[in-house]
Amino acid sequence: MLPLNILAHSATTALGAGLDAQRQALAQGRSGLRRNDFGADPLDCWIGRVDGVEDVALPPALAGFACRNNALAWLALQQDGLLDALAGVVARHGAHRVAVVMGTSTSAIGATEEAYARLSTDAAGVAHFPPDLQRPRIHTPHALGDFVQAATGLRGPCVTVATACSSSAKVFAQAARLIHAGFADAALVGGVDTLCGSVLFGFHSLQLVASAPCQPFDARRSGLSLGEAGGYAVLERAGAGPQTALQLCGHGESSDAHHMSAPHPQGLGARLAMEQALRSAGLEPAQLGYLNLHGTSTPANDSIEAAAVAALFPPSLHASSTKGWTGHTLGAAGIVESVFALLALSDGLLPGTLNSEVPDPACGPQIRFENARADIGHAMNNSFGFGGNNCSLVFGKAE
Repeated sequence: MLPLNILAHSATTALGAGLDAQRQALAQGRSGLRRNDFGADPLDCWIGRVDGVEDVALPPALAGFACRNNALAWLALQQDGLLDALAGVVARHGAHRVAVVMGTSTSAIGATEEAYARLSTDAAGVAHFPPDLQRPRIHTPHALGDFVQAATGLRGPCVTVATACSSSAKVFAQAARLIHAGFADAALVGGVDTLCGSVLFGFHSLQLVASAPCQPFDARRSGLSLGEAGGYAVLERAGAGPQTALQLCGHGESSDAHHMSAPHPQGLGARLAMEQALRSAGLEPAQLGYLNLHGTSTPANDSIEAAAVAALFPPSLHASSTKGWTGHTLGAAGIVESVFALLALSDGLLPGTLNSEVPDPACGPQIRFENARADIGHAMNNSFGFGGNNCSLVFGKAE
């Protein structure tokens, strides 16, 4: 079933568009967080906003899909040779053999919010969306997958995964199953989520948003910083195309279903997902070189995840949260942080935990605040969503 070759990968975040922007900011310790300037009445917090999304113009043929989420999806798709890699797999297998598997948490709900805010009432007293937003295809949970398939011309299975913050990690596992089952030979996987009122004020209503930049695993942490991002990876059956330097080696998923928003107090689902991912990759815990943690900077999440990591991995593991750079990008967190794990493999830069300085005694020695450099063979990414939707992925260098 595994490994799968990774032909191209990219992320567009508050740090900028494409891999070079991500690697430079990670190396420099430069955060993309800014004081919230989103919306007419901004919440007092910090956000990871992507510059230039408002200036993106979709091609005329895709104008019916126009919204902030799809604009970011289009911007992210133009980076790092993704389209060239897709052209290659289409030439080898045909467009009908290339799947599209996208992850998102809120899809294009920002456009739906705007439509309701601008409702008009006709002579019969019936309320209607404004004419420019009477486009049903953007007001659905599947809007992202629908758009990406239309934008790329791929005709294989098309799936949108919406499991909160694990969405665009689970796309790798879903694509692996589609390829293994013979429904596809390759897949474009990814995720996009954009800032909107439902996200900002929804998380604020749960008392999870910090008024200052987030500090994952810091003893002083008080909540998360929300962000937006988009990213992709092109996967192909090993041996079906050119050799690649990086591969998807394993994945693990669990659903602990402990609570709608709180993690399992003993980190049961988190540990099951990590153990399954290691088993899938044929690795022992000591063979892992870097772990990108979910690390949202909320008091409960970080201590519980750290305890699960300490129970499974040796103290020598370098584990960190990169949300101090990008903010918590929700349904896009899985792809963004998988890209960071892939950069750790290709560049040898193991990110620390930005903004964090005071270690929490409840967190083990695996949690690192400073960047480090090391030549590693395997890296893991953790993405844990509301409702106990957990996913861990293992990436490695091709042998």
